[in-house]
Amino acid sequence: MAQTAVKKRRKHYSAGAVIWIFVKYLSLVFFAFVALIPLYSCVVTAFKTEAEYNGTNVMTLPQSWLNFDNFIQAWQKANMGRAFINSFIILVCVLAGSIIIGTQLAYVLNRFKFPGNGLIRNLFLFASLLPGIAMQVTVYEIMMNLGFINHLYGYIIMSMGTDIISVYIFIQFMENISVSLDESAIIDGASYFQIYWKIILPLLKPAIVTAMVLKGVGVYNEYYASNLYLQNKDKLGVVATALYTFTGPLGSKYNLICAGVIISMLPALIVFLLCQKQIYSGITSGAVKG
Repeated sequence: MAQTAVKKRRKHYSAGAVIWIFVKYLSLVFFAFVALIPLYSCVVTAFKTEAEYNGTNVMTLPQSWLNFDNFIQAWQKANMGRAFINSFIILVCVLAGSIIIGTQLAYVLNRFKFPGNGLIRNLFLFASLLPGIAMQVTVYEIMMNLGFINHLYGYIIMSMGTDIISVYIFIQFMENISVSLDESAIIDGASYFQIYWKIILPLLKPAIVTAMVLKGVGVYNEYYASNLYLQNKDKLGVVATALYTFTGPLGSKYNLICAGVIISMLPALIVFLLCQKQIYSGITSGAVKG
């Protein structure tokens, strides 16, 4: 009976449906292949000596997978220990500050109706459409006048600027939190800040996880701003700028660059593997709801 049922199901597939299924899975395999090729090339190159890299193509396997000299040189010459410390300090401070500022701003815009509320939301939307590079001249002048250039705290304050996408995520998620919770707390004598801190903020955990993923990836991989405002690379270098130690007018040492790329990927990979359940649940629960 089961075999006949399977045969009947197979008969229902037309030639067009079979072609569509084939094209769909072929495209998935193709794009997966395109995405994995650079990673494969990076891993292979990281284990090659300089002579081996110059004498073979990027797809040729290294003679030994136990050659860790590139990783040692990349760590030492690029001063990646200091770069990781600076990146960690920046990441923690920026995430904490931007989450606090973003959730408070979303709380005010969502819970309080006042003249100009809609205007502020539209201005944030307009600001999100402006390319960041177009405002760097003004931002640089402000940073220079405040004495924030070439200081870690100045770069942290600049990066702590509220992420507009995160604000809209908080606002959309907050609309699903009943206002009756605020009213009950006010009847019990709670202030607006206590309502935000003890009721709203804990309920925003899924949205906060989503915002932290989006903001954290951007801050960790930021090169342009860190290279522009953290000019003392010996003391203020970050992971994104440390990789450019091996580039220069006389050529680039791609075997060391690839080793540095793998080193820089390891912390993010470890965090993802340890917190993937929270990240997935936060992204699905903190998505924009209608």
